[in-house]
Amino acid sequence: MSYLRKGVSGEPVKILQAKLGVTADGDFGPGTEKAVKEYQAAHELAADGIAGPDTFMAMGLSELVLLGVGSKGATVKKLQEALGIAADGAFGPGTKKAVVAFQEANGLVADGLAGPATLSRMSAFAGKVTEAHVAAAELPAGAAVSGEPLPAAPGADASAEAAPSTSIWGTVKGWFS
Repeated sequence: MSYLRKGVSGEPVKILQAKLGVTADGDFGPGTEKAVKEYQAAHELAADGIAGPDTFMAMGLSELVLLGVGSKGATVKKLQEALGIAADGAFGPGTKKAVVAFQEANGLVADGLAGPATLSRMSAFAGKVTEAHVAAAELPAGAAVSGEPLPAAPGADASAEAAPSTSIWGTVKGWFS
């Protein structure tokens, strides 16, 4: 789900770049990749140059977190623990089913994607995902949705789910190879 790496462009890349202090042009190129690797190494994350949920959470960019089938890592494990299901850190069909049930029980759009709106309702993410993050995850005024599926998580099935219609992730262009 929500992964950014070299070759991807869009509003989420601009947000990441601004946080990293590099030119915020919205295109994830070599300079952004280098800055991500440096940040990851300095914060004891896998320094692979791919910005995903764990990197976003460490940076305080929870508005960029969008977990779905194929997502992996500590943030997924925390989600699974909050849902009271087996916590292996890999978001699969069982996690999606639990997310849908949680969303239905909490009056949220039941799409099976755990973004800021869903995470902000879980005590496990209290203080880390706030209403301000939920608002920041929405499309900025005048932004167009690309209509492309989200780039797939590294090593995941390429048939990624569509971003929520109001999500900044709808602006992402580019594919992982």
